[in-house]
Amino acid sequence: MMMGGAGGRASEALRAYRHLLRATRKSFEGDTLMLNESAIEVRKKFEENRNVTSDTEITKLLEDAKEASHFITNMIVQAKVNPSGGYAVKPSKDHAGATLELPSEEILPKSN
Repeated sequence: MMMGGAGGRASEALRAYRHLLRATRKSFEGDTLMLNESAIEVRKKFEENRNVTSDTEITKLLEDAKEASHFITNMIVQAKVNPSGGYAVKPSKDHAGATLELPSEEILPKSN
């Protein structure tokens, strides 16, 4: 979503990209697999739209990125494994109505 010649739009796109990455780091903290996969997906979406030049389309893409950041930050709560082997969820006040996200298999204990 880096638009040639549109310096203001390029900086908006960079801010949106960074904001999305921060949102994924916050929501998936401690889950390396989800952190890596979400960073790859965010990068892929921005790369797919690198050459978009239509102001209308750019505005829509930036709005979509903003909505995605909001969703990731406010609507996903990841459960953490507690010492007894169960899961604990500690939503913040921002998570009213959030979706529970179980950790990826990478960090789940292996059962024999």
